[in-house]
Amino acid sequence: MKVDKNSVLLYVVTDRTWLNGNKLENQVEEIIKTGATFIQLREKELGFESFVREGKIVKEITDKYNIPFVINDNIDVALAVDADGVHVGQNDRNSRDVRMLIGKDKILGVSVETVEQAILAESQGADYLGVGAVFSTSTKEDAADVPLETLRTICSSVSIPVVAIGGINENNLLQLRGSGVSGVAIISAIFAKPDVASATRKLLLLAKDLIK
Repeated sequence: MKVDKNSVLLYVVTDRTWLNGNKLENQVEEIIKTGATFIQLREKELGFESFVREGKIVKEITDKYNIPFVINDNIDVALAVDADGVHVGQNDRNSRDVRMLIGKDKILGVSVETVEQAILAESQGADYLGVGAVFSTSTKEDAADVPLETLRTICSSVSIPVVAIGGINENNLLQLRGSGVSGVAIISAIFAKPDVASATRKLLLLAKDLIK
C-alpha cells in the first residue's frame, strides 16, 4: 500500500492516555468508520511483545477498511506486524537506512521541522512528511514549533504529501488554510473527547474544508 494525498487527509495517531476503560481497537474502529483516513499506532510504554500484539489487532481493523496503517518509531515492530509502514523522527535512523530495512513497498513517513530536513527525507525515500508542531502540544513535549511560513515553504519544496501535526483541534485547524498541506494529524482532539466518533466527523469536515 502506498500513500497519496487523499489518504492522509485525516491522519489519526493513537494515544491510550484517554481510553478510560475502552479498548484501543474499539476506539480505532469507531474513528475509522467516522472518517479517519490513516492510522499511526504510537505506543511509548509497551514492550516488544505487547506492542506487536496490539499492532496485529489494529492491523486487522485497518485492513478491513483498507486504510494505511503505520507503526511509530519501531521498525522491528512494524516488520513483525507486517504493518503498511513505519513513521520515524529525526532522532531515529536516517530515512535511507529505514527504507533499506523496510523495503521499497512499505510506507515511510518522516517527521521534519525544517525545509532542509524535508528535502533530505524525500530524497532518501520518504513517502510523506509529518511537519510540526504547528501549534503548542502536550503530547510530544520535545517537538519544536514550526511557523506557518516554514510549513508553507516545506509544502512547496517537496512533491510528497505533507501532514501538519501538533496541537491541531477543531478551533485552530482552519488556521492552516493556504499552507499547502494534504492533511492533518490528530491525537488528543479525538482521543481526549468523550465521543470519538463525533469528534472525528467534525474534524473530517474541517479537513476537507482546509484543503479544498
